[in-house]
Amino acid sequence: MDKNITPYKDSSLGKKEQVAKMFDTISGNYDNLNRVISFGIDVKWRKKVLKIVNDNKPETILDIATGTGDLAILMSNTSAKEIIGLDISAGMLEVGIKKVAQKNLSDRIEMILGDSEKIPFDDNHFDAITVAFGVRNFENLEKGLAEILRVLKPNGTFVILETSVPEKTPYKQGYNFYSRNILPIIGKLFSKDNVAYGYLSESAAAFPYGEALNNILRKTGFIDVKAMPQTFGVATIYVASKK
Repeated sequence: MDKNITPYKDSSLGKKEQVAKMFDTISGNYDNLNRVISFGIDVKWRKKVLKIVNDNKPETILDIATGTGDLAILMSNTSAKEIIGLDISAGMLEVGIKKVAQKNLSDRIEMILGDSEKIPFDDNHFDAITVAFGVRNFENLEKGLAEILRVLKPNGTFVILETSVPEKTPYKQGYNFYSRNILPIIGKLFSKDNVAYGYLSESAAAFPYGEALNNILRKTGFIDVKAMPQTFGVATIYVASKK
């Protein structure tokens, strides 16, 4: 992936700082915009991630790039005793902490400010780690994945939910038109950050998906890697483990 794809083209900040700034800015509208942009299908995808994680009966779960906490909150449907939501954006976490409290889950879910490339936990700590729509925002993808591998327990479960590009006609053409022309307009209408959703569509189009991301996961050291395209390929669920 082109590491030069950043939210703010004329900024002197690094990608990591730009992403944090962008999500801080759009945090108040993020949940509603996500439902509109994905037509609500992202809820179904997250439930599939929940099933994959729950089938392995984890006691400790880390949700990286947790944002406003949707997936971390969903993980409360497992028997896990420890659920951590980690994100680089204080604004997104502020929304997430309120959502967790409203659902009376503050005793089960801890939301913390942190960097996916410097995860503040010991080696082999988590039974399951999830990332939903976050890996493409890593400043250094392989460094972030190596950190995830470090804190994942042997035989643990790692699940990524990420956008991908449909490969079959007419879905590919429809996706390209929607992501390039419609998504940025929706973002500008509903968000006070005019560049945010342009960046999100651009980064999604450039990010490696399918076998390309599988190979990066294998190169990092993950095993039992597989990709499961969702909804004609507009998103993909990746599952991997650790020796």
